[in-house]
Amino acid sequence: MADGKEYFVGVDLGGTKILAAVFSPALKCLGKSKRSTKAERGAQAVIDRIARCVSDAVDECDLDLKLCRGVGIGAPGAVDFEAGKVVFAPNLDWKDLPLKKELEKRLEVPVFLDNDCNVCSLGVYEKELGAKPASMVGMFIGTGIGGGLVLEGKPYSGMSHTAGEIGHMVVQVDGPKCGCGRKGCLEAVASRTAMFKRLQTAVKDGEKTELTDIVGEDLSDLKSSHLRKALKRGDKLVKRTIEDAARYIGIGAANLINILNPEYVVLGGGVIDALEDEMFGAIVESAREHTFPGADRGLKIVASKLGDDAGITGAAVLARRCAK
Repeated sequence: MADGKEYFVGVDLGGTKILAAVFSPALKCLGKSKRSTKAERGAQAVIDRIARCVSDAVDECDLDLKLCRGVGIGAPGAVDFEAGKVVFAPNLDWKDLPLKKELEKRLEVPVFLDNDCNVCSLGVYEKELGAKPASMVGMFIGTGIGGGLVLEGKPYSGMSHTAGEIGHMVVQVDGPKCGCGRKGCLEAVASRTAMFKRLQTAVKDGEKTELTDIVGEDLSDLKSSHLRKALKRGDKLVKRTIEDAARYIGIGAANLINILNPEYVVLGGGVIDALEDEMFGAIVESAREHTFPGADRGLKIVASKLGDDAGITGAAVLARRCAK
């Protein structure tokens, strides 16, 4: 395959896994590699693992890294893409880490860095929407809730590069405490973590659920797929929990629609991947119900089909956009 063409590498860096993939200029995925992050070994060890994961993906395609015009990487937390630094990534215990510089030392190719949800949004925008809409909001529901904004065809990150932190808009005043320290954030009431906490508390308080038969009394090994199983058994507690989360996600979407008036709202992330059939309709209904009259005219709310590939695809798009 080493035929002189130019390729791009996309990397999705998470707290538990690193995923790297090689893409053609037309964003066709040619090969992938995956490694565990092992954040407990420290930043330099993780950067070594990212570099090896990139090399493995390139090797999988029988290519030379020199044929790659750039490596894009989506990293969790606050990212200063201009400085190439991860400003703060709590699940990696990183602060002011010059990731771009460190990776370029190891790989000897240009590296481009952005926040993981911004990168996922870019992947959806280019690959699924063909870069056609002028504006798009991405909402990614998983362990937490993140987002990304594309305005006038370009990623929007704001003055200090923190735009898109949609998980921390307050949707329930004096609601449950969020990991950020405030109360009532969307992430604190509608993420997978929030749903699981609510279910575990309800069981401790004596409420009945099919989940105790499926995963055990303390629900310590709960997964999104277990919620679907419980729903099929007619579990009222799980049904109520999912419906409430969907309603709040819809309220969050409505707030974004009212402020930004985008052409598309795209829903993605592990929770949507696992529970789209159970949640999507309720999210759309709630969003439409809470949107200012006229603000949703022509609006399309869709679920992403890229799944785990959104991050690597978007990172490759980032490299393609930024590489000289």
